[in-house]
Amino acid sequence: MSSRSGMGILTRVNLLVGLTAVAATIVAGYACRAILEADAERELLAEAGMMLDSAVAMRSYTSSEIEPLLTERLQKDFLPQSVPFYAATQNFLRLHEKFPAYSYKEATLNPTNPRDRAADWEADIIQRFRNDASVHELSGLRDTPMGPALYRARPIRAEAECMACHSRSSAAPAALVARYGDANGFGWQLNEIVGAQVVSVPYAQTRGSLEKSWGSFMLAIGGAIAACWLALNVVLYTQVVRPLRRVAALADTLSRGIAGTEEFPHAGATEISGIGTAFERMRKSLAKAMQLLES
Repeated sequence: MSSRSGMGILTRVNLLVGLTAVAATIVAGYACRAILEADAERELLAEAGMMLDSAVAMRSYTSSEIEPLLTERLQKDFLPQSVPFYAATQNFLRLHEKFPAYSYKEATLNPTNPRDRAADWEADIIQRFRNDASVHELSGLRDTPMGPALYRARPIRAEAECMACHSRSSAAPAALVARYGDANGFGWQLNEIVGAQVVSVPYAQTRGSLEKSWGSFMLAIGGAIAACWLALNVVLYTQVVRPLRRVAALADTLSRGIAGTEEFPHAGATEISGIGTAFERMRKSLAKAMQLLES
């Protein structure tokens, strides 16, 4: 009695296809996630850049249109509303009230207003600008109490108009010294990098959308693979496995000397139908030989 052991062709093909599909899904999923993360980061950086440009526009507007209107009053009193940095910060504080996950700060190492003093991570950014004058912008991800955030920063240089208030306390407007004291915000040098404009935009919501898009992609990949697997199994079974099983069964019967009238199948793939045709010729030849022997 012959023993049949080992895996069938359908099992072998399914195993190979399964392993290939798993590997392909992992590679495709990794590539898709990397692309989605890169696109999300580009979008957030563009959003942060727009906020920075808006701050620059606000500072320019204050300097060119608001400050001239207050020239007479500025000779007698110090009005923080006339300072471009102050105007930009106040503008974004209003935005922060409605969108607390968004923030803008003109972080300074030695500010006049303590509110603008750089935090440790902001001081590190400023120091990087100071150490390398060729760096004009920095960005990255950081953790915040409200979740991960993407920041974008540009250096702040002490320009000529800044020196009137920040060179020496004795040269600064008396009203400014009276308001903030003479301990901070002085000693700036012309063209020195004294701070950084830092915008933070939330990454959590974008990450949620990213996870949803990635999940949809993986479901689509899984569905496509399942459909291909099903189609492959149908084709293999109808065109290869079933005809081969029929050929094997008839050949086994014939090998045991049991002559039958049933023909070998000719359906299936070209190679399989060729095998059936060859076995059918053999069956007919064997039948004729048996007839000759009997006669």
